[in-house]
Amino acid sequence: MAFRVAGLFLKRELVAPATQQIRLLRTSNTARTQFLANSPNTALDKSILQRYRNLETPANRVQATYLWIDGTGENIRLKDRVLDKVPSSVEDLPDWQYDGSSTYQAHGENSDTTLKPRAIYRDPFKPGKNDVIVLCDTYNADGQPTASNKRASFQAAVDKIGDQEPWFGIEQEYTLLDVDGRPFGWPENGFPAPQGPYYCGVGADRVYARDLVEAHAVACLYAGIDFAGTNAEVMPAQWEYQVGPSNGLKASDDLWVSRYILQRIAEEYGVVVTFDPKPMEGQWNGAGAHTNFSTKAMRAEGGIKAIEAAIEKLSKQHQRHIKAYDPKEGKDNERRLVGRLETSSIDKFSWGVANRAVSVRVPRGVATAGKGYFEDRRPSSNCDPYAVCGALVRTCLLNE
Repeated sequence: MAFRVAGLFLKRELVAPATQQIRLLRTSNTARTQFLANSPNTALDKSILQRYRNLETPANRVQATYLWIDGTGENIRLKDRVLDKVPSSVEDLPDWQYDGSSTYQAHGENSDTTLKPRAIYRDPFKPGKNDVIVLCDTYNADGQPTASNKRASFQAAVDKIGDQEPWFGIEQEYTLLDVDGRPFGWPENGFPAPQGPYYCGVGADRVYARDLVEAHAVACLYAGIDFAGTNAEVMPAQWEYQVGPSNGLKASDDLWVSRYILQRIAEEYGVVVTFDPKPMEGQWNGAGAHTNFSTKAMRAEGGIKAIEAAIEKLSKQHQRHIKAYDPKEGKDNERRLVGRLETSSIDKFSWGVANRAVSVRVPRGVATAGKGYFEDRRPSSNCDPYAVCGALVRTCLLNE
């Protein structure tokens, strides 16, 4: 039995589980060595950069890394500029421009695309204590949002809802790969043992790249992200972290910046991060971005009634949400939402208490307390959180 992934053809070896575990440990160690040798980034001497990071920089000069979402709706782009004063808020940051024809957002004959700063974070990668990450959204030459700018629409929706205080918490799943596209730590010519021991696991034969994951957590906390936690996921080489709960746009802003930080740290380790919702075919869990949602009414005593009313609204807008929940308008989620492996069917809306095989889950503790939040399990791991959260607000609060 075999399957193809990212240009590789991997062959399953039919061995007894205990033998397979031992072979996995041996071959995964070999794979790591080969993996590091194949990664150009890990060949660089990082101590040379540290030499320059230790140099004293002028107190009034600040490095600002401007981030934005490109035309795919999935990928982060960035460029740096030096400011002549320390910004105290996004209002202190200038707009900027970039070549949108190189990011799938403009044509070459009119390619200047505008960056407007929207959120500011401490930068864990630059040496200066005042250096910042600047999250931006993007605008065409006529001043209109680019097609991939879902933040502007989400902001417009939030501006209409008054004091309902929507909170969002997002569970970001992802998978680590080597530079050739093989899941990190998997045997070079076979499979790991079946799913079961890896979720929240411990041990060198069950967990891969914990150092990278823990570095990411510390960097996100330093940056000012509402980082809530992390855990190893069901498929080996798959992980999850959570942001929020945060009010309004902050959880979505935080998720995009946390994705950038994760990929930057992975660069240094020579590891590839993929947010593909189904990176491995077969009996392996896919990856989602389960989104927890609540309002002031849901969190109040008797809030379960507001939760049930919101779920009823969602049940009538299922296809609209499926289109909003991955960048390819449902095409990526078709591979993941198959009605098994802890997913619901993409074609049918469902909900239940403590059930992970439904579209929307009400946690057991919420049902017992009679108030709290619900979890929308449909968003894909590569979703645009602005589109996801915007759809929830427009359906549940604006009745669109």
